[in-house]
Amino acid sequence: MTAATRRPVAPSRDTEGTGRAACHHGEILQGVFLDERRRPVHALVTLPMNGPGSTARFTPRPGSAPDEVTVTPTGRTKARAAAVLAVRECAARRAAEPCGGELTLTGDLPVGLGMGSSTSDVIATVRAVADSWGMALPPETIARIAVRAEGASDPLMHGSRPLLFAQREGRVLEVLGSTLPPAVVVGCALAQGAPVDTLSLPALHHDGDLAAYGHLRRMLRRAVTSTDTGLLGRVSTASARLRQRVLRHEEFPALTGIADGTGAVGVQIAHSGNVAGILFDPRTPGLRHRLRRCTRALDREGITPTRTFTTFASPISEEFPWTNTSRKPSAART
Repeated sequence: MTAATRRPVAPSRDTEGTGRAACHHGEILQGVFLDERRRPVHALVTLPMNGPGSTARFTPRPGSAPDEVTVTPTGRTKARAAAVLAVRECAARRAAEPCGGELTLTGDLPVGLGMGSSTSDVIATVRAVADSWGMALPPETIARIAVRAEGASDPLMHGSRPLLFAQREGRVLEVLGSTLPPAVVVGCALAQGAPVDTLSLPALHHDGDLAAYGHLRRMLRRAVTSTDTGLLGRVSTASARLRQRVLRHEEFPALTGIADGTGAVGVQIAHSGNVAGILFDPRTPGLRHRLRRCTRALDREGITPTRTFTTFASPISEEFPWTNTSRKPSAART
């Protein structure tokens, strides 16, 4: 390529790009479903949660090779891969020469609990790189980059709407509605907050799973449409019970027993981690008393309560935040 035909280089401005991404609290539903072509696809519906998340800052280094990306803290290989992919994507959209840069990640998400910590890092990174180029990439493009960088991705780039999302393909199978039914969730960490390697879990299904998960999909669609919190709890509990075949939680019987004993509508778990929750209908009489009984019962069973939050704006959220170090899960960031 001659000097006369060389494409423009990346923006040389000193202003860094920034990006932010939220997390989730595991899944309401995860399994195998038929897509629009009647093909079995592994997919999930996450439980969104405000508060914790990842923030990324990216400063381009014009003239450097596009794969020359340094990351702080070190070891965030998925975020680094996402930065390189995002740089190439932005450069192609601007018909410019790609370049590397410096990526810095900060956040308050525990790793390996099934809260989408790596996806949050990746999405924040892609948004920061795009911001450094003066653009915003659409969610579908971010999802494609995230799957290439991670191997599988949560649907955090699409916001908090309940979506049936094919995590290994990065595409939405169904938009279930605008928001989940109202619920109060008492979060907790199973297995003392030990991290789980998501990609090491088998992506398997058994005879009859398509019918079972298809039924749960229809139930969840109806729960969202009718804002039925009780039906939401039935779906999440059934999904968690089925998922026990893949990732067995020894505390699961205790968790369901506490839910039954405190008048909760059900339980939910991270299907690829150790975060879990007990779901309550916010219209239940004596709710705050039930929430206190629930956290005490979790403590008695040796299950660490983490935080209480809602699927809607409420002062109940943040009642038991992770900033209370005596209740903080023990999993360390890697």
